Amino acid sequence: MSKTLIAFFSRADENYFGGAMRYVKVGNTEIVVNSMKDMLTADIFKIEMKEPYSPGYMTCIDQAKKHLRSNARPELVSLPDRVDEYDTIILGYPNYWGTMPMAVFTFLEAFDFSGKTILPFCTNEGSGMGKSEKDIKNTCNGANVAKGLAIRGSKAAGSETDVKKWLAKNGVI
Repeated sequence: MSKTLIAFFSRADENYFGGAMRYVKVGNTEIVVNSMKDMLTADIFKIEMKEPYSPGYMTCIDQAKKHLRSNARPELVSLPDRVDEYDTIILGYPNYWGTMPMAVFTFLEAFDFSGKTILPFCTNEGSGMGKSEKDIKNTCNGANVAKGLAIRGSKAAGSETDVKKWLAKNGVI
């Protein structure tokens, strides 16, 4: 039987929504993951940095840009013991500067994903998947990286239909 892991990075606090800043208690990516819980059976792992980004949006994006420019690999709070038992990894993250947050690279580089299918999705406010799919392919040699799903963060709470279609198209449900 096929086993699925949903691994995701999400940030709450002050976020950008179509031209305005707003404080949220649950990040957009986590909102999408929470809707997936009702659609499929999967284990869930939240990627969290030991030193989280600032709750202020402008400071956060400056920190994320600095991480990207320095090719940083932020230390994570924890990692799963292993991913060997999973055939499919659903990987969720916000689009930070055209790719994934560097903490997601930390997670991906900790394991061998050869032979596994990775289904990436990202939340964004108009920048789509950026180059994240290419970055996942380059980081996870030997993995089958499916076409990702870009979800507008401001519409994350209403994305269930698109998410369900994408999961069905990829044979997860």
